[in-house]
Amino acid sequence: MSNGHNVTAGGAAVKEKGQESALFPTYARYPLSLVKGEGSWLWDDQGKRYLDFMCGLAVTNLGHAPKAVAERLKQQIDTLWHVSNLFQIPGQEQAAQLLTANSCADAVFFCNSGAEANEAAIKLARRYHQKVKQNGKYEVITFTQSFHGRTLATLTATGQDKVKEGFLPLPAGFKSVPLHDKEALEAAVSDVTAAVMLEMIQAEGGVYPVEADFVDYVVELCREHGLLLIVDEIQTGMGRTGKLFAHEHYGIEPDIFTIAKGVGSGFSVGAMLGKGYLREAFTAGSHGSTFGGTPLAMAAVNATVEIIVGEKLADRAAEMGEYLMERLNSRLGDSPFVKEVRGKGLLIGIECVEPIGELVLAGQRKGLLFVPAGPNVIRLLPNLYVTKEEIDQAVELLAEVIEEHTAAKK
Repeated sequence: MSNGHNVTAGGAAVKEKGQESALFPTYARYPLSLVKGEGSWLWDDQGKRYLDFMCGLAVTNLGHAPKAVAERLKQQIDTLWHVSNLFQIPGQEQAAQLLTANSCADAVFFCNSGAEANEAAIKLARRYHQKVKQNGKYEVITFTQSFHGRTLATLTATGQDKVKEGFLPLPAGFKSVPLHDKEALEAAVSDVTAAVMLEMIQAEGGVYPVEADFVDYVVELCREHGLLLIVDEIQTGMGRTGKLFAHEHYGIEPDIFTIAKGVGSGFSVGAMLGKGYLREAFTAGSHGSTFGGTPLAMAAVNATVEIIVGEKLADRAAEMGEYLMERLNSRLGDSPFVKEVRGKGLLIGIECVEPIGELVLAGQRKGLLFVPAGPNVIRLLPNLYVTKEEIDQAVELLAEVIEEHTAAKK
């Protein structure tokens, strides 16, 4: 074609190689094209193999292309893809029963992503207060350095200014206070406060686990003021931290909590879970999602949850997480470049004395994939089946990256 496009065998026009991308440049992408995955390993389009310690940002908790999930998806894809939530979807009921049987929740709403799950949680909190309690409350208190999503409501809830630039005016109804600041939190509560929204580990904000006494304070504050407690488990859920859900480490039962990422083994799905009394707020027509809980998505969820629960992978994550932490402290404990190693289970942050962007690229060159959690923190997110041998290999590669970087600075 004369306009610089090629035509596919089916007759569709496509851009020629070398032209400007047809995608919006919303991602600062690494110079890798990953085309195959199996377990803890990925391969690029040049045949190079990588040890994956990022899991698509805590998504592939069962490793890449788990066979049991693939089989369920293959069965479903030959049967039925989509019908609409106007009809009964047996896979949804099965998945909801699995999730509630293994948590403190009584009811589930399925959607497509973590941001949508958090949107649903915010809407449910508001509607419970306004339609059931009839008190007009709407405000949600969150915490500095938190991350709750990219929609207008969830980026406003996020306690990081960088995600809000250029999106003014932001919707009303959100306050952020410093994590662990009890006085600031109490001062933020007003006559219109509906809920407190908390991550048990601020994963995107630097891998900071919340202190137990602060969690207890939040729970008591919510009880005293009649607030709902929302826990964002998007990154920490599905066994990642050594419990099926991270709030279990603290012995609490949130009114609402949200999951996504690891619940579908890479299939796009999210869910909001809540206590039974909240059903009264989410009645027919109050919320919905065209693609939430499709038969395909539920096939992935049911297979994934059955495996994580049935094989007690949360316990395995706790064991492997302890081993990873020990190896990191042993190998990097004397490094002047490393300030602290922290986290729970297989969500580990390594705080460094300077930005680690160059180290991410150096790791890729050595065949190790990991991601930042803020400018100075290396985040490690291996899958729940990771072996000690793979951990040893990853720690050694990471130590080499840090040592070579430190030596080059001298």
